[in-house]
Amino acid sequence: MAVVRVVFSPTGGTQRVADAVAERLAERLGEPAPSSVDLADPAAEKAPAEGSLATLDASDLAVIAVPSYGGRVPKTASERLARVAGNGARAVLVCVYGNRAYEDTLVELEDVAKAAGFSPVAAVAAVAEHSIVREIAAGRPDDADLQELQGFADKIAERVSQLAPGEVPSAPSLPGNRPYKKAGGAGMVPKATRSCVNCGTCARLCPVQAIDPSDCRKVDAKRCISCMRCVSVCPHGARSVSKVMLAAAGAALKKACADRKGNELFLA
Repeated sequence: MAVVRVVFSPTGGTQRVADAVAERLAERLGEPAPSSVDLADPAAEKAPAEGSLATLDASDLAVIAVPSYGGRVPKTASERLARVAGNGARAVLVCVYGNRAYEDTLVELEDVAKAAGFSPVAAVAAVAEHSIVREIAAGRPDDADLQELQGFADKIAERVSQLAPGEVPSAPSLPGNRPYKKAGGAGMVPKATRSCVNCGTCARLCPVQAIDPSDCRKVDAKRCISCMRCVSVCPHGARSVSKVMLAAAGAALKKACADRKGNELFLA
């Protein structure tokens, strides 16, 4: 068995959650450190063939982690996960959200993972700092979250250890609806500010290559998925979204996110 992280994490919050779960699973199961498949890697945009991103073995355990975008799996993450060959590998499904709600994200992730050949054995919903309005769930996952996530991993490891080789696990019952809620429309498109020196970092790291590498002020708004990676990686702090739109989003989210939401574990 190998533990494999399959993660779409443009701004790092989902990655931190996936690392906490996957590393603890590997430790508890006596396996080497987890390997990784980065679904946010810009190179994945050029890998169209099914199974071309990674191929797993039936004996592997995958931790498949994505953020929740408006209560859905990001389309880019779904498309790239479909190009990973699961081959019957067991999977822990992880959705990470910014303390509002994850709605249909987990059930959609379950469907996409199964279609890619994975057998879900458990699922986790976890909170991380909101990728757009950063003061929402700021600093999460924090130490208390990470400790709880490691406890979840202990329970998942115990469940996995009870399965016989080749046994197909019972899928956990997950919250959410089918058909899924309607995906959101156009999101916020970050733009370069006057501080931009055209260093190219944002263009190089954009998961969908929406930024012109020769002129970082030019953005293909139709390609942009509002993931905010460009904002988070700019070494000059020279990318931002509209202050008016950000203020409006912040006001709405603060009403919906007044209470600290907890992390959840789903086991069959």
